[in-house]
Amino acid sequence: MTLSHDLAGDGPSTVLLLHSGVCDRRMWDGQFQALADAGHRVVRCDLRGFGDSPVDAPHTHADDVRDLLDHLGIERAAVVGSSFGGRIALELAVRHPGHVSALALLGSDVPGFTPSAELEAWGEREDELLEAGDLDAAVELNVDTWLGPEAGPEARALVREMQRHAFEVQLAAPEEFDPAEPGVGADDLAGIEVPALVVTGAHDHPDFRAVADDLTRVLPDARRVDLDWAGHLPALERPDETARLLTAFLAEPTSHRAA
Repeated sequence: MTLSHDLAGDGPSTVLLLHSGVCDRRMWDGQFQALADAGHRVVRCDLRGFGDSPVDAPHTHADDVRDLLDHLGIERAAVVGSSFGGRIALELAVRHPGHVSALALLGSDVPGFTPSAELEAWGEREDELLEAGDLDAAVELNVDTWLGPEAGPEARALVREMQRHAFEVQLAAPEEFDPAEPGVGADDLAGIEVPALVVTGAHDHPDFRAVADDLTRVLPDARRVDLDWAGHLPALERPDETARLLTAFLAEPTSHRAA
């Protein structure tokens, strides 16, 4: 299966946008065309189980993304990942390093992530609500947790819609179609040598600020940006400012410009 996706722009370099686990490719509405207008070919996709990509077989997300790039004839791309999408971007860079020219990681998860007791309790609460069939409450739990104070009603409504759809698709899928573990661990990240932008928000959960600390230390060519206004999803909270941040990073004179 080829992941559902959109294309914009026809520049010499490619940017791939990977969404968070509470969203789908619509989360990049505020950056998709802006990056194309800045001179890039831009791809945004729905990972399997999100948006328009069904859960129709056993799969590994990073390999699905590799297959999409191959399908589109894209040799290398600068990969932008939000939260869960950041983890997939890192797994892609480890499993298929030739496909990745740079990384921009926004509130990123990481392979082998161990949540704090607080975040683990949050996950248990989400599981309880889903097992009870209370999708409305599970959706609101995610909206309230992951959007920072700058998120307006439109962003909250969109996350509400995207998260509910993801729950419905994933809960209906057979267990044997659950994503496979990609065999990537935290120790593998030190081998990622491409330029990386590590972005964190002052209003994000402490676990993800700690992850940003680790990524900045472990990735050989990483630069950290702390956003004092952001929660977990800056692309939805201040779309224009996030677009400018990404555009500036992608314009830096590093190897990814030739991707």
